[in-house]
Amino acid sequence: MNYIENSYICLAAPLLLAIMCLRGDGRRSLAFVLSGMTACLLSAYISTFLAGVAGVDLITASHEISPAVEEIMKSLPLMFYILVFEPKRSTVIAGALLVAVGFATFENVCFLTSYGTSDLLHLLIRGFGTGAMHVVCGMIIAVSQLYLWNRIRLRIAGTFALLSFVVTFHAVFNVFVNQTGIVFWIGSLIPVTVIIMYLLLLRNKFVLI
Repeated sequence: MNYIENSYICLAAPLLLAIMCLRGDGRRSLAFVLSGMTACLLSAYISTFLAGVAGVDLITASHEISPAVEEIMKSLPLMFYILVFEPKRSTVIAGALLVAVGFATFENVCFLTSYGTSDLLHLLIRGFGTGAMHVVCGMIIAVSQLYLWNRIRLRIAGTFALLSFVVTFHAVFNVFVNQTGIVFWIGSLIPVTVIIMYLLLLRNKFVLI
């Protein structure tokens, strides 16, 4: 897995330098992106370890283990930010999106390093699909933190319910994109369609965030 560490260092080093030099919103935004990439790296370690313990191959692990690990790891930076800094709603939403973008970006880099660029169209569709999937899941987690975190009775149950939903959504996406042909296309386009629908609703002011 040396290529993962090498890719992470190459991508994280300039981001870390920029974080040290910037102040305010710029620093926070890059910190979210870097935390998403770090969560992706740690998720790879944890998923690989759990797959070895369970004795399953990587494909099975991507369906049954990785979605839960990745969504939990991806939610931790946002939870830490809310608990420590008590931020405004707008920064929580932006933070969730940037963590998801950082996670998806590093995941795509690892996929590209592993499988090469022989099929550019496949990589393009998968790249957009993966990015959209992580953004959708990140937005759902952001909603759970915004509307449930200050409600003690709903905090644990509501967060667990929404986390379970995004894990299931993530797992279904992984099952689809690990196939070929029309199934792959459908799986990749589902999260992109959700993003488009959200943007249309946002444009018509039918959403609350």
